[in-house]
Amino acid sequence: MLIEVELLAKVYGEGASATHALRGVSFAIEKGEFVAITGPSGSGKSTLLHILSFLDRPSSGVYRFEGQAMDDLTDQGLAKIRNARMGFVFQSFNLLARATVLENVTLPMMYAGVGQKERERHAREVIDRVDLSHRLGHLSQQLSGGEKQRVAIARAIANEPSVIFADEPTGNLDSVSGHQILRILEDLHERGHTIILITHETYTADYAQRIIALRDGRIESDHRVAKRHSTRDRHFVK
Repeated sequence: MLIEVELLAKVYGEGASATHALRGVSFAIEKGEFVAITGPSGSGKSTLLHILSFLDRPSSGVYRFEGQAMDDLTDQGLAKIRNARMGFVFQSFNLLARATVLENVTLPMMYAGVGQKERERHAREVIDRVDLSHRLGHLSQQLSGGEKQRVAIARAIANEPSVIFADEPTGNLDSVSGHQILRILEDLHERGHTIILITHETYTADYAQRIIALRDGRIESDHRVAKRHSTRDRHFVK
C-alpha cells in the first residue's frame, strides 16, 4: 500500500478558538491509482494535502507512506522522502522565472545529487514527454500558462517519484489548456504513475478513477468514477 491514513485529525489553535480542519479521516491509496480529493473551500482538502505531502503533521491519527509511519520520521527524514519520492504540480506553477525550461526541470535532480550530464539527458527526455522540446532554451516567463504547467509536470516526474501531487493544476488556465494538462496527468497515470489531484472542480475530478469528497473535515463520499475521459486523442505525453 502506498498511502494509509487512519483517523487523521488536525486542529489549529486551542480551546474555544480551536479550528478542526480534519476530523478522523481514514482511507488508503494503492500504488498506481489516480485519486481526486475534492470539496468546497474550508472542507479540509488543503490541510490533507499538506499532511500527505509531509509539509505538516497531523494533531492525531496515523499516516503511513510506503509502510513507514510519519511519526517515526524526523523533519529531516520527511524532507528527504518528500524530495526523493514525491512530485508536485501547483496552481501557480512555481517555476523560476529567469531560468530556462531545461534549467527548471533539472533543478530537482541537482538537489538529488544527479550528475550534470545525466540530469540534462533525463530532463530532455521528460520535457519531450510533455511536447516542449522546442522550448528548451526559453525562459519560463516567456511561456503561456499551459506551457508553464507542462514544464511543472516535467519537473514533477524528473526524479521518478512514487506519487505526484497536483494541487488545483488547472486553476490558472483557460478551459482548453486545462483539459490538455488533465490529459497529460491521465496519460501519466495510465503509464503507472500514482496521481493525487486536489480540486474543487467537477470536470477536473472526473479525469480521476476515484474521488474522495471532503466536507467540514470529514469524508463525505469515496467512490470510483464509472466512466473516465478518453485519452485516444493524446498529443502530449509520449
